[in-house]
Amino acid sequence: MARKSAAGTGTIRKKTVMRSGKEYTYWEARYTAGYDPGTGKQIQRSITGKTQKEVAQKLKAATAAIDEGTYTAPNKMTVGQWLDIWTEQYLGGVKPATVVSYKATVRTHLKPGLGAIRLESLAAHTIQELYNGIGEKGLSPKTTKNVHGVLHKALQQAVANGYIRFNPTDACVLPKVIKKEICPLDEEQISTFLKAIRGNSLEPLFITTLFTGMREGEVCGLLWDCVDLTKGTMTINKQLQLVRNTHGEHRLLPTKNSKGRTIALAPSVINILREVRKQQLINRMRYGECWQNSSNFVFTNELGHYLKPQAVRREFKRIVAAIGRPDARFHDLRHSYAVAAIKSGDDIKTVQENLGHATASFTLDIYGHVTEKMKKESASRMEQFIKIVSA
Repeated sequence: MARKSAAGTGTIRKKTVMRSGKEYTYWEARYTAGYDPGTGKQIQRSITGKTQKEVAQKLKAATAAIDEGTYTAPNKMTVGQWLDIWTEQYLGGVKPATVVSYKATVRTHLKPGLGAIRLESLAAHTIQELYNGIGEKGLSPKTTKNVHGVLHKALQQAVANGYIRFNPTDACVLPKVIKKEICPLDEEQISTFLKAIRGNSLEPLFITTLFTGMREGEVCGLLWDCVDLTKGTMTINKQLQLVRNTHGEHRLLPTKNSKGRTIALAPSVINILREVRKQQLINRMRYGECWQNSSNFVFTNELGHYLKPQAVRREFKRIVAAIGRPDARFHDLRHSYAVAAIKSGDDIKTVQENLGHATASFTLDIYGHVTEKMKKESASRMEQFIKIVSA
């Protein structure tokens, strides 16, 4: 068995082994990768290859990385194994519904496409092939972006853990996501909608949503503790969400960006909420022990049970279909509020805060077409003024 001293902190030797009655020869390099912080003993690693030259090159690269502080220990973990570890151990601060979504992405896209590859061998071009394949299956660019988001987070944690030196997803190119044009109700449609919901048991919820811009989960998860009818304010800091795989269980969770916001209510909305509270008191007296609203929800059925977002959405779709807007989504009530607020003269910062957007630029990105139209209308009014004063 030949042995050769190698440059740096390693040695190379030729080895011969017997496997299934056959003789196999290969080259092995051993080097010191560092010291165990607990015992102080050297950490020995090995590199193998078919030729002495191949192993010498690998050894040189490893020892250079150790000297530069960029070395990562060889790891036989596959991408699939790491994704399983990541989803089970590193999503503690993520909302339950998001965890379910991440796991579905891992199960549907990432493990079938990349699961068998060694984590340390995962290359950008392999990931790019996966992304391109998603589009070729007819799925939307948004789906590709979501898959990328999950994989990027998982690999970033692998970098932090020292399993890989860099995140290969950083080099990938994503397809352009074309934003869908928002379709809020216009003034005439809002008027028709308000007439259509008159007398409906969900009328107060629909009106509150339309004139506050709350999200579906937020209005369904609104509690009386967050409503001050005297001051005319409402604090939005929770949302009601369905927890998947729990047979229909719903939970109160933080809002989308985990930040609460307090908005001032229009007098009409305050009056509606007063009527809701009055009706709840009547129902509580009428149904006695059958009345159950321990969490103090604002919008409930006659027995005090919270309203499930799916049922609210279903009733909304029935109503808008009847008034000629079958394409409208419940979320379009939020868009309708924002457009109405901007057209009424609210500044973008106020609209942003009322909607709970992270930045005013994000609000402008969504409703920029509204402000652009207002600018053109303003220019037209100025032109009329110029003609009058110049006559």
